[in-house]
Amino acid sequence: MQWILNLFEAAQQWLFQSAVEPILYAFGLGGMLEDGFVATGWILAGLVQIAVLLAVIGPLQRWRPVDQALDAGEIRTDVLYTLLHRLGIFRVALFLSVEPLFDQLFGWFRVMGLGTVHIDQLMVGVTDHPLISFAIYLVVFDFFDYWIHRAQHRFEWWWSLHSLHHSQRSMTMWSDNRNHLLDDLIHDSLIVIIGQLIGVGPGQFIGLVVIAQLSESLQHANVRLHFGWLGERLWVSPRYHRLHHAIGMGHEKDADDADNLVYGRSPAMGGHNFSVLLPCWDMLFGTANFEMRWDPTGIRDQVEAGREYGRGFWEQQKLGLLRLLGRA
Repeated sequence: MQWILNLFEAAQQWLFQSAVEPILYAFGLGGMLEDGFVATGWILAGLVQIAVLLAVIGPLQRWRPVDQALDAGEIRTDVLYTLLHRLGIFRVALFLSVEPLFDQLFGWFRVMGLGTVHIDQLMVGVTDHPLISFAIYLVVFDFFDYWIHRAQHRFEWWWSLHSLHHSQRSMTMWSDNRNHLLDDLIHDSLIVIIGQLIGVGPGQFIGLVVIAQLSESLQHANVRLHFGWLGERLWVSPRYHRLHHAIGMGHEKDADDADNLVYGRSPAMGGHNFSVLLPCWDMLFGTANFEMRWDPTGIRDQVEAGREYGRGFWEQQKLGLLRLLGRA
């Protein structure tokens, strides 16, 4: 574990000194060197992820694709979303726009006596090994992510944004970051707050995000792949998550539910396979579906009512806001 961290830190230092630091000084931003160094870590982590996508997950898609005919234009838009998020562009924008609000919020937490609780330190003698500490934080984050994901499907206003993610009919390894920016802002803000409250270190946080994002890229991949009876219950597979994206099934109430025939209505809690990494949450809370099937992906009202979710980046963002306001 330590040699991986050492290698990453050395690469981060080199990239910062050779590229990021000169740019900051050139634009008179010498006071942001510390923030720039953190941003360099996110850029490097993103480059590593994109390399894995191209070298590992891409060949898997070509090996056993589920869908042969894909919409190249839709995929190009998903690539844009992936670059925007994985290279840290969205995260830097988030930092510049809401960091002062976070500082005020965390200050208020401390005033109210809600200081940081280092979960790994509560289990003295058990978490001495860094991998065990890392695993504990991963489980905790995944538990909260499960409930955030269910909330995205439960509340009408949130579904109006999150539905963009489910509107992709040509799902591939690039589709994970196909989200409305406001949806991402809400989700990432909640994750940052949780991370602050449970005491996750910056290095651990980057590692947790990288593992989660790479796994989610594989889950969305256009590959006919499952992990077997046991594996499917230990880690979310492409088959398991594809069912969550299945039209009229994975993220909607039953097709004969009259209340859900009002297009645009939230699919509520009636869907399946909300877990982000660990299927145990679906199993524990009754939302798991392990059927061996490979359904078409998308949203029912796209098929039955021809509802538009947009093709290009800006059109998708615009329609998301209109849906939020009840005008699309």
